[in-house]
Amino acid sequence: MTERQIQILAAIIEQHAEIAAPVGSVMLAKLFGVSSATIRSEMAKLEEMGLIAQPHTSAGRVPTDAGYRFYVNSLNEQHANEPQPLLLDRSARAIEARVNNYGGDHADRAIRSAVDSLVELTHNLGIATIGDELYMSGIGNLFSQPEFAQGNHTQAVARLLDNLEPWLREAAPNEPLNVYIGAENPIGKTSGASLIISRFRSPYSDRSYIGVLGSTRQSYAKVMRLVRHAGAMLEEVL
Repeated sequence: MTERQIQILAAIIEQHAEIAAPVGSVMLAKLFGVSSATIRSEMAKLEEMGLIAQPHTSAGRVPTDAGYRFYVNSLNEQHANEPQPLLLDRSARAIEARVNNYGGDHADRAIRSAVDSLVELTHNLGIATIGDELYMSGIGNLFSQPEFAQGNHTQAVARLLDNLEPWLREAAPNEPLNVYIGAENPIGKTSGASLIISRFRSPYSDRSYIGVLGSTRQSYAKVMRLVRHAGAMLEEVL
């Protein structure tokens, strides 16, 4: 892929997260300062690679699961190569403030507070393992997304939620941040949902998890950063 194709793919993903509709060449042409024909040519190449798709003949393009995976891998590489920021943004500080209210003596309340913060900041469903139970908050956020207005998506997401706790115990994802996009999810492969979870050590387990479940159409850069920070913050405090 050329650098411009990488940038166009990122722009499609980020614009689609905002507008919840296919992204057209006119919008991207203005963004990149080139002609619509140039953008359409690059879009055709991205489509050949399977990274974007055209849902309707006259519509713009939307990212595919493969496109999201390429983008998420790029974000992970950037995170690995960048020095850790000394200054936290307002969202990260909000999580920190709520978790610090409780500390190690109230581990369950600290974890619940971190989840509730993620729900407010990401507008997704928040989840965490607390001992042998799965705490969930913000289910209304999840089903208010336009993608989940269709019955088949709703059923697949419900199936994913029903089986999430036993799957986490069995799979025990071992990265500090784990991202499962769309069909990568072991359950509810057709749900059109992404699961972003962070592993952390807590008084309950060395493999505790906190994260969010939302549409594949979301702001991955922001959500991944906040979930990663929530896990690191809980491990530090607990």
